[in-house]
Amino acid sequence: VHALTPLHPGTGRGVGVIDLPVAREVATGIPYLPGSSFKGVLRDHCQEKATKHCTNLFGPDTVNASDHAGAVQFSDQRLLLMPVRSLAGTFAWVTSPFILRRFAREHKGVGLGDCPALPSITAEQSGVVTSETKLVVRNGRIVLEDLELQKDRNQPADVWAETLGKLIFPNDAEWQTFFQERLCIVHDDILNFLLETATELIARIKMDDNSKTVQRDGLWYEEALPAETILSGIIAAQKIGANKLEPTKALQIVADLTTDTLQFGGSATIGRGLCRLTVS
Repeated sequence: VHALTPLHPGTGRGVGVIDLPVAREVATGIPYLPGSSFKGVLRDHCQEKATKHCTNLFGPDTVNASDHAGAVQFSDQRLLLMPVRSLAGTFAWVTSPFILRRFAREHKGVGLGDCPALPSITAEQSGVVTSETKLVVRNGRIVLEDLELQKDRNQPADVWAETLGKLIFPNDAEWQTFFQERLCIVHDDILNFLLETATELIARIKMDDNSKTVQRDGLWYEEALPAETILSGIIAAQKIGANKLEPTKALQIVADLTTDTLQFGGSATIGRGLCRLTVS
């Protein structure tokens, strides 16, 4: 899932400073798009296109929910790459060894093969970039937000950049090159910090129609994942339902549904959550 505009996968009203935070894993604090939200959007899109297999793919409507489950299962779409403001190159796509380790486990688990070896980042203030990077300023430094990191010269991220670039931007050599120039792998602790500070915090207000001033208690803060955020997850299929679609056929129909730009999360009427999807 490639967010083209800020994405708000909300969880309802929060208890902290942020009134409407994004969904995060309890143990890791990593943002994600719930699988239920992801499935719901694809189901609606399937019905809009009048695809005859919608009930088999996604299950029957609520009234007949006990008849059978859907043939396709959707996992949560978890954060893979976080766009972070960079002093050079405009922004960086930032990830960490922990996130790449989980991605590699899922990649192998669904039969797509082994991913490249994970970089070993022992120094907290270091960053692994590609040999073609646009992120480095003077003296091998990488500046992300207010963090100054030192380029790790011993383990370039070229192989990971090539692997991810082909998955995220298939058949688009220009964007693959753009991605390779901006990939940065940082220490897990650095990414944890950026996940708290590099999300978008948007102040929203509600105006009084008569006075044209902000209503009492009409100010709230909404968190969103920035445009260019990349999320990843698993789509699986099995034979279920009256017509018992072959899993490969079911997955192909779902893949065909992902060719259009779709809207996920909240604040749809103000342009939030427009996303591009790719299925491997």
